[in-house]
Amino acid sequence: MLLRRGGNLKSSEITPELLYVNRRQFIRSTSFAGLGLAYEFLLPEFLSGQDRWPRGRKGPFDTDEDPNSYKDITTYNNFYEFGVDKSDPAENSAAFRPKPWTVRVEGEVKKPATYNLEDLVKPYRLEDRIYRMRCVEGWSMVIPWRGFPLADLIRKVEPTSRAKFVAFETLFRPEEMPGQKRSVLQWPYVEGLRMDEALNPLTLLAVGLYGKDLANQNGAPMRLVVPWKYGFKGIKSIVKIRFVQSQPPTTWNISAPEEYGFYSNVNPEVDHPRWSQKSERRIGEFFRRKTLMFNGYADQVASMYSGMDLKRNF
Repeated sequence: MLLRRGGNLKSSEITPELLYVNRRQFIRSTSFAGLGLAYEFLLPEFLSGQDRWPRGRKGPFDTDEDPNSYKDITTYNNFYEFGVDKSDPAENSAAFRPKPWTVRVEGEVKKPATYNLEDLVKPYRLEDRIYRMRCVEGWSMVIPWRGFPLADLIRKVEPTSRAKFVAFETLFRPEEMPGQKRSVLQWPYVEGLRMDEALNPLTLLAVGLYGKDLANQNGAPMRLVVPWKYGFKGIKSIVKIRFVQSQPPTTWNISAPEEYGFYSNVNPEVDHPRWSQKSERRIGEFFRRKTLMFNGYADQVASMYSGMDLKRNF
């Protein structure tokens, strides 16, 4: 059983998530049992609609792959604050209120402040970037995010020389986020990056996708996007950004440190203890594809890890 009330959940007691969260898809696919294939693979365009990102809008950071549809991206999610099943975030987030919103910036910075979201975003030109995104469970999507580089905010708040890491925290509001009423994870959700990772131009603070504001289930109103890392590093609904001297705790590392390291870079040579990371299934496709080192962003990020043992620092 995946969930239980009270106490800490041992990783050995967790059903492999890829099996658990896809049970609804399995049930739905039985109507096509005679064909032996789930309908979501046979008819991806019909099921996902034709809401595709306009072609010809390639920027310097964009992948050349076609994005998944808006329906794919907003109905197949990990956002445990709303439940552990892939459909739970879309089904359980309607009562969530992402406005008004404030973000506290604190710690080793010269300009700590609490910002209204509108004031935080206003100085920056929002960019549309099409990124590959890879989940630790073995599935992937291509998503057209809208946001601004985290580096822009970092420069604005002027971290001191003592700031070596950036820590993030998600809202804790269980009356609107029903998953927080259960002890499947330690709440509120926390994440962190090394300073050079946070300053990398690929790292975004996203406030939208497909040219629209972020949907509740995708991390409204602001989330982190780090495309060379597994998706759980992309903390959602951020309310606090803290600059710190030491490596900060991160939620999945707290929950199962032998399975989820601090760095969490996409590395097909480092398997999850319970499944291989050498291949992935792109949502909307039937066949699996080879997983790329750093999710295909090695040219932009590999130099940050030069000399590191990426199997030990996973």
